[in-house]
Amino acid sequence: MRTKTLAGHADFSWGSPLFNAALLLIVLTVGLSIALLPLSLTGGAILGSIVFLVTLIRPEYSLYLLILAVPFGSVREIAISGFTVGAAEALVGLVLAAWLAKMIAAREINIIHPPLLLPLLIFLGAILLSLTGALSLKYSFKEILKWVEVLGVYLFVANVIEKKQAPVAVLLMLLAGIGQALLGFYQFLGRVGPQAFVVLGRFVRAYGTFEQPNPYGGYLGLVLPLACGVLLGTRTFGIRKFVNSSVRHESTNHESTNLRVTNLPLAILGLATMGAALIMSWSRGAWLGFAAAFTLMILAYSRRAAVLFALVCLLIASVLLLGSFQALPQTIVQRLTDFLPYLHTLDVRGVKLTDANYAVMERLAHWQAAWGMFSDRPWLGVGIGNYEPVYPAYSLPGWTEPLGHAHNYYLNIAAEAGLIGLAAYLVLWGAAFWQTWNVVRTTEGYWRGVAVGILGVLTHLSVHNLFDNLYVHNMYLHVAILLGLLFVIGQHNAPPQSPPTLGGKRHQVKAYLS
Repeated sequence: MRTKTLAGHADFSWGSPLFNAALLLIVLTVGLSIALLPLSLTGGAILGSIVFLVTLIRPEYSLYLLILAVPFGSVREIAISGFTVGAAEALVGLVLAAWLAKMIAAREINIIHPPLLLPLLIFLGAILLSLTGALSLKYSFKEILKWVEVLGVYLFVANVIEKKQAPVAVLLMLLAGIGQALLGFYQFLGRVGPQAFVVLGRFVRAYGTFEQPNPYGGYLGLVLPLACGVLLGTRTFGIRKFVNSSVRHESTNHESTNLRVTNLPLAILGLATMGAALIMSWSRGAWLGFAAAFTLMILAYSRRAAVLFALVCLLIASVLLLGSFQALPQTIVQRLTDFLPYLHTLDVRGVKLTDANYAVMERLAHWQAAWGMFSDRPWLGVGIGNYEPVYPAYSLPGWTEPLGHAHNYYLNIAAEAGLIGLAAYLVLWGAAFWQTWNVVRTTEGYWRGVAVGILGVLTHLSVHNLFDNLYVHNMYLHVAILLGLLFVIGQHNAPPQSPPTLGGKRHQVKAYLS
């Protein structure tokens, strides 16, 4: 067997045989589309062909498109055999296929093993075990495919994206969040939406392209901490120091430095717009999630910031106590506290329903159903993804609509995958927090700010998932990208002459096809 490496000689570069073959295929596709398809489908085929060709050459460009497709990709979806496929799913498949094709073309498969690979594989193994009791394999396949996509995107980002490209990804996430915030403004102030979303008698809860206000607020909570992190990274009490630090640490890469500086005005705009839109979503889970995220971000960033934050919180608490909380808008106070009297309720069947408590009782009814599933099958659950098909057997009187999930991801995964699945998920999430904390400790300036922002994203997700399930509407892909970026940032900040903080072994499999 020959032992030579041909990487870089057999790729999809301009003018190469593989590039010419791909170009010929695209020309034929476009020609057939123009001849046979309607105008709208022809335009889609042409655009898709361009994206396909660009992805073959630079797979990271489609990752950038994927960042934008996460919130906006659900605008146009198609149904295939009971599954909905949108731009995000198509881009994931295209990106991973292009990455694999480039490695095969180079006749060398060279893959980094980032630190969350093992926890992800353990979690996938745990949910696969739950298939033994699944009522519907179709529902299970949809949920498993989500986590396979998470694994694939995480590995792609960790292996392909370079540190100088990370600010581009952050910039696009901020732009996507700002776009959703502006759409939320239009819906809230323009009263655009269903009657069920009306609040305060004259506004409509913002829901963006997510169909419901709660996942919309959840998405904003997965982007807003990044804006806060970038602002923290500028050390706003010394912006010049931030710019000088950027130049000092990467003086040879002016493009990367400029991108990081460009993130600053977008972060300011994003903090203002997404913060307001988060309030307009009227989502309690999103409010509580961001409050927890912001608190942890401040405490993690620096001791001085933590002390200042503690003093501000003490001052605000003193003012509120002296004013008997009358300083706060009563609608906000009521929204945040109206569920408290029902927390001790173990069985909602004896509670009288009113307009005021309906939303709370609906959640508790689904929690109770999930607990019933878990009680019956505590080790492996009823099957991953099977909450909805199994729900009729556990639904309470008057609560026949399954709503797709238990509105609490921890109860949901316990019901579907049992104690084994829940334990594997908690291990995965604990590992993610640990790696994020390591990166926060080993970075500074802009990169420390981004790492702290990712810490905030994980915190928001953990808290909000107590009241909902945010692994919907492609938001799990957003999380996978951030976890991959976390590895990219941390891998290049390990102290010299010592093992990298994040680990990350490179496993090499050479395939010689000649």
